[in-house]
Amino acid sequence: MRLSQFFLPILKENPREAEIVSHRLMLRAGMIRQQGQGSFSWLPLGKLVLDKVCRIIREEQNRAGALEILMPTIQSADLWRESGRYDDYGKEMLRIKDRQDRDMLYGPTNEEVVTEIVRAYVKSYKDLPLNLYHIQWKFRDEVRPRFGVMRSREFLMKDAYSFDLDFEGAKAAYNRMFVSYLRTFTRMGLQAIPMRADTGPIGGDLSHEFIILADTGESQVYCDREYLSLQVPGEKTDFGNDVEIADIVKTWTTPYAATDEMHDEAAWDKLGEADRVSARGIEVGHIFHFGDKYSKPMGAKVTGPDGKDHFVSGGSYGIGPSRLVAAIIEASHDDNGIIWPEAVAPFDIGLINMKVGDADCDRVCGELYSAFTGAGKDVLYDDTDQRPGGKFATADLIGLPWQVIVGPRGVAAGEIEIKNRRTGERETLPVTEARKRFGAIA
Repeated sequence: MRLSQFFLPILKENPREAEIVSHRLMLRAGMIRQQGQGSFSWLPLGKLVLDKVCRIIREEQNRAGALEILMPTIQSADLWRESGRYDDYGKEMLRIKDRQDRDMLYGPTNEEVVTEIVRAYVKSYKDLPLNLYHIQWKFRDEVRPRFGVMRSREFLMKDAYSFDLDFEGAKAAYNRMFVSYLRTFTRMGLQAIPMRADTGPIGGDLSHEFIILADTGESQVYCDREYLSLQVPGEKTDFGNDVEIADIVKTWTTPYAATDEMHDEAAWDKLGEADRVSARGIEVGHIFHFGDKYSKPMGAKVTGPDGKDHFVSGGSYGIGPSRLVAAIIEASHDDNGIIWPEAVAPFDIGLINMKVGDADCDRVCGELYSAFTGAGKDVLYDDTDQRPGGKFATADLIGLPWQVIVGPRGVAAGEIEIKNRRTGERETLPVTEARKRFGAIA
């Protein structure tokens, strides 16, 4: 993509309304535009990142055996009355009426809708286990939306819902999602720590929040330093082996870890001083087991191997992709801007032409652009007439992992410069070697 043809509304000044780093940088980098209180449009650069985050989430959900569906944003209040949550949920639920004067709502979550689907079609234990997920926009009428997309009223969520015959099966499903989440966040360049959590309005008796440590985190968290060196399961993890998955979960839940709400001072005091990590954290995922909380009042049951009816045992598993984009920025930035992990960067390479209009610079940039894109790299080619200082500032602000810098002096010597955005290291290479570096072999 040529920058001259890309919509990238950069802001030079820090927006006054932005209270935290991610909000400020997302506005400055032209990723989002606020349309109303807690409501944002995602502009091209932001949408590219959001899509890459969703792709990783999908791949790991699919790997763990979940099946993707898509449920509606507007839900019938009758389903929520069946579960008993319609009156209990609170003012965060946006309640509306359609033209037939029927009570409707803009879904803040989907336990009722997905339970109704299972109730309609799943009749036998032979149809279980089942895990259905979707990625859909949600709305919660926050009293005080703030921090940009970190705590907005309208947000994108991945919700997965598992259904099993009994607790043993439901716990296995819970474990699969637990391990899937470890892999998901690691692939995005994040180190997420699972912490026992309150179940809140979802309900249930087992819950973990996945927390990343960040100086700008929204809450205080406590964990054993051992978490910082635990090995995340690799691609060969067998999600069909319940024993293997349970062992991984045991490893990742044995050391102490707790959010401020669940903190146990007595257990904390048993840790050695050198083993304690007390820091700020950001929630990036939350998983729940809730048993028959929804299946029982809504009549979602199956015939078991004993010939009797059983209410299915369920769980729900959430990741907020839109919130996650902000969390990644909170964990990965410097004074100059965003530093994207390569897996979620909007472009792999920023190709910077230092002197647009110079025949040799234009030629070399054109050749590199074709070679890099041909090698499968996403390239943002800065072919604008902006001054070099402005080009460097833009490249640092939007945080692309690599900058390939082409200038007249280097071209004359057959060389170009490569900068690593994360480390700041610069290297001058012959053009042919630079092509090889990014897999664009001549």
